[in-house]
Amino acid sequence: MDSADSPVVSDNAIPHPSLPAAVSMSDAVRAKPRGHIIAVTSGKGGVGKTFVSANLAAALTRHGLKVLVLDADLGLANLDVVLNLYPKVTLHDVFTGRSTLEEAILPAPGGYSVLLAGSGMIEYSRLTPEIRQQFTHTIETLAPRYDIVLLDTGAGISDVVLFSVSMATEVLVIATPEPTSLTDAYAAIKVLAIQQKRQQIRLAINQAARPGDGRAITGQLQQVLNRFVSTASGEPLRLTHLGDIPSDPAVREAVMRRQLLLQSMPGAPASLAVAQLANKIKALLVSGG
Repeated sequence: MDSADSPVVSDNAIPHPSLPAAVSMSDAVRAKPRGHIIAVTSGKGGVGKTFVSANLAAALTRHGLKVLVLDADLGLANLDVVLNLYPKVTLHDVFTGRSTLEEAILPAPGGYSVLLAGSGMIEYSRLTPEIRQQFTHTIETLAPRYDIVLLDTGAGISDVVLFSVSMATEVLVIATPEPTSLTDAYAAIKVLAIQQKRQQIRLAINQAARPGDGRAITGQLQQVLNRFVSTASGEPLRLTHLGDIPSDPAVREAVMRRQLLLQSMPGAPASLAVAQLANKIKALLVSGG
């Protein structure tokens, strides 16, 4: 894809400091107050968001960080499927008072912790005051206990998704190179910039066909954002390309086996790409930028 091509989306299509050598970056992340909250979200479903969340958590854990993945797709959760877990207690049980938060936290195959949500529950299709209060309390309770909390949100721009993302200090949008995915990613980014006054959002392209695709796509999206979206300061939103995950048959194999790719095939191109994403995220948390 040539970055000189016309933008991949049009706004008309969218409804309206360095460390001392003796200090490791993992130590530096932990030296700061705990509670880095990163929302992993997407404009549409089917782009591999939960796959990225699950494997990214494993990659971050390998750096010695204490990580929790919270399944924030409250009504259509599938993190349990990706991780081959069969929870007896979910976030739904915590919200309804049947179980404690501690009882709902499970160990995941990658060495991190997970808090799984239920699936097929219509009561989580809209954001009620009760859900808002319970979700906020859950995040505020958990964040101080971990170096990083990853929120695996639902897709799109529903009120439940947007509220989940609003709890995060960093936002990582996952998209694929397909026009429909990019159009929906732009819509989500635009809403987050305007509604939540985000100054910066990270973008990772999954299923990239060629090296450089993600950087070219990010540049094209940034052109559209510069024209149509301003932040609270009046400056254009900064869309940062975090990395690409190449199209890799090993991903489908791991998903079908319900295994973490980083564990089953650590040398696969997609595994190495996720590890690079983790390196960049850790560096961002250390630098504060």
